[in-house]
Amino acid sequence: MNGKDFPEVVKLIRKKDVRYEKGAYFFMRQALDHTLIDLKKSQLAKKSNHVSGGELIGGIRDFALSQYGPMTYTLLTHWGLRKTDDFGNIVFNLVDYGVLGKTENDSPKDFKGGYTFEEAFLHPFLPKSKLGDVEKN
Repeated sequence: MNGKDFPEVVKLIRKKDVRYEKGAYFFMRQALDHTLIDLKKSQLAKKSNHVSGGELIGGIRDFALSQYGPMTYTLLTHWGLRKTDDFGNIVFNLVDYGVLGKTENDSPKDFKGGYTFEEAFLHPFLPKSKLGDVEKN
């Protein structure tokens, strides 16, 4: 990320796009940092700081669950996040304001259909007996 004043950029974004609470932007920044650190640990040879949409979706899930546990689903939906497409919308809002970079191959479509919030953020905390009931429906 560049040297722009992040809180100020979030205010500017939210004046034009009110779909997401400001907490969603700060969360995304932390999740991206977490994902970069994890990728560097697992791929020591990787020289780029670029994170693909698919990598970020997985990193967001891991970060959110580790930080917020059973409250993850509630918190993300409170911020206006309901599907992985929303992660892409936030990322590309930050790209548009020069906070994040992108390659010519990056697209908001990279974030579509990664996982449902229910399977990612609710199922890990359901008792096994309830999980079977959910899967039957």
